[in-house]
Amino acid sequence: MIETREAISEKTVLIGIITQHQDEKQSEEYLDELEFLTLTAGGVAVKRFVQKLDKPHPKTFIGTGKLEDVKAYIESNDIGTAIFDDELSPAQLRNIERFLDCKILDRTNLILDIFASRAQTSSAKAQVELAQYQYLLPRLTRMWTHLDKQKGGIGMRGPGETEIETDRRIIRDKISLLKKKLATIDKQMSIQRKNRGKMVRVALVGYTNVGKSTLMNVISKSEVFAENKLFATLDTTVRKVVIKNIPFLMTDTVGFIRKLPTQLVESFKSTLDEVREADLLLHVVDISHPNFEDHIASVNKILDEIDSKDKPTVMVFNKIDAYTHETIDEDDLITEKTKEHYTLEDWKRTWMNDLETESIFISALNKDNLENFKEKVYEEVKKIHIQRFPYNDFLYQEY
Repeated sequence: MIETREAISEKTVLIGIITQHQDEKQSEEYLDELEFLTLTAGGVAVKRFVQKLDKPHPKTFIGTGKLEDVKAYIESNDIGTAIFDDELSPAQLRNIERFLDCKILDRTNLILDIFASRAQTSSAKAQVELAQYQYLLPRLTRMWTHLDKQKGGIGMRGPGETEIETDRRIIRDKISLLKKKLATIDKQMSIQRKNRGKMVRVALVGYTNVGKSTLMNVISKSEVFAENKLFATLDTTVRKVVIKNIPFLMTDTVGFIRKLPTQLVESFKSTLDEVREADLLLHVVDISHPNFEDHIASVNKILDEIDSKDKPTVMVFNKIDAYTHETIDEDDLITEKTKEHYTLEDWKRTWMNDLETESIFISALNKDNLENFKEKVYEEVKKIHIQRFPYNDFLYQEY
């Protein structure tokens, strides 16, 4: 008989800061996101520590007094992991680890860990592995703390130095091997893309967990893996879709996130090439998320980095079924109407009305307004199709 065991979540504490560039509200939002990342990685956040600082402490990220509080809490509650909301420098990582004497992760390391658990194909695995090695290389010294007490000087070079140097060389070799492997994969993928002919390519882009894979499943009638967790999709999926009389290719891509590690943007270049080579972008937004405007800005920033910001785009505001807003009583003359009180109709009259790009409100899960969405996509694809095949009276007449 198979023994069943209950999965125990790792207990963690989250640590963030409030600075001149990141106010209290933003800090709370980032920590909410960090908590969701922790949950996705299989941990549970039991407490948050936040400190106001002009800038992160160069040695310990937060002040030593606050670090004492964290240490006391960790020891009294048997916590195994402390997760920091920003990327820590190798020196900060070493100092904090020595002080707290527990596992220390930063946001980058946590995202890399989730990516590693999600990667399915050899391409995604190689991309994640490359990013992990690039992250690890400057942080190697902390692995050899048991050799710290070796004296330096002539004739006193202990095994610590050679051990670290050997490891560095092994990792550099690994990085160059992975880069060669990814160059081969890039070549294969570009050939695949060429072999798709002149069909119009549509790419789904957007923040992580906005419903891109769910929308892909509904439109292409396929079974792409989708769940309510961050980075459910790592591997690019391409499906042929036919709306009315025009066939086109639809691509589901990896979701973006704020403070996305630069190593990931670099290593996921071939995945992002799908976006770069697309003819039309469907920018999916989770309208039910209170910070969806920040999400749009983050996605636009990454699209700008990969030279895809000027492509024809349709803004798809998803999850209208989950959208809620605060209300003001009729006799309430004090409360001022803010964005929290906007209905969907109010939102449509704001900057969304002035957008140069087309926009549409849908629910992929409940299939609300899906016919209008298909019509809008059809019109945009048709514009590109007519330019590409000016003398083709479509593949067959629409009756």
